[in-house]
This record gives sequence, C-alpha cells and structure tokens, in this order.
Amino acid sequence: MRQGPIERKIFDLGGHAHFVTFSCYKRRRLLDEDGAKGIVIHFLAEGLQRIDGVCMGFVIMPDHVHAVLRFDKTGMLSLFIQQWKRMSSIRIKAFLKDRLPAYAAAIDPDEPVWQARYYDFNVFSSSKVQEKLEYMHNNPVRKGLVSRAEEWRYGSAAWYLLKRPVGVKIVAPS
Repeated sequence: MRQGPIERKIFDLGGHAHFVTFSCYKRRRLLDEDGAKGIVIHFLAEGLQRIDGVCMGFVIMPDHVHAVLRFDKTGMLSLFIQQWKRMSSIRIKAFLKDRLPAYAAAIDPDEPVWQARYYDFNVFSSSKVQEKLEYMHNNPVRKGLVSRAEEWRYGSAAWYLLKRPVGVKIVAPS
C-alpha cells in the first residue's frame, strides 16, 4: 500500500545556521538574466536587514538559490523565506514581462516563480558551514558557467576570496 508524502520537519531555533535551497517552478531558468538574479540578491539583503538576519553565503543559479542563513530569534527562517520568495517573485514577473515579453508570454501568469517548498539543512558546526559554502560557491563552476568560483557575480565567493562586495552583508562563520 502506497503511503502519502512524508511530512518535512524544519527545526528553526534561534542561533542555528541553515543551508537553504529553493528552486524555480518546474526548474525553469527564470534567473538566466542578470537583472532577475539581481532582484533575488536585492530582496535577500533587504529582508535580512529588516529582521536582523545573517547571511554567511549565497549563490543565485539560473534555476535555483542556495544560502547559509542564521537568525537570532526562533521561528524566523520560514517567515523570511516566504517573504523573500514573495517579494522577489512579484518583481521577477514584472522584469520578465518588461525585458523578455515573448518568454513571459509563454508562461501561464498564474504559475508561480518559485516551487512552493524549500529545502533546509540545519548546520551545527563551522566545518559543516564551510562544507556548504564550498559546495554552493562551486556550483557555477560545476555547471560550466565560470571557471573559478570568484568569477560568479551572483554569489558570495568573491567576498570570501577577493574581499569584494557582493550586494549582501556577509558574516563569516566563527
């Protein structure tokens, strides 16, 4: 007998670091355009500043997003992700309609930009944070988008390797 979907548990206690991933709806490459990736970065930075969240690193790929985040207050992760996705979704839809009208017209306007859920992995040690940062920073290299992680303008590798600003305040793990 087939069972229903397994209920995911998210442990969102204050002070815990979270490696989060979420994808574009149907894994569409809605973030191919630099402007769309910039929108996601803008709302990441704005949202973290508004609720005193910390970003240890991020990468925006053409069809998904990774970030390592931490919030001092319990219960902030889901709220933050919901707002980040909602605000960026509104702006991305408008951006695509304005900049890529043929592409936007081929997509049902009632379909979302993002998949409904997100993946969360609690990170309890600085070595695991480092592992997750290396994984996500090398994602554009593995996908053939750049030859070195710090060349990808839509992630935090340039902050770590070159101390270059990346549009989001980055706090290195301690």
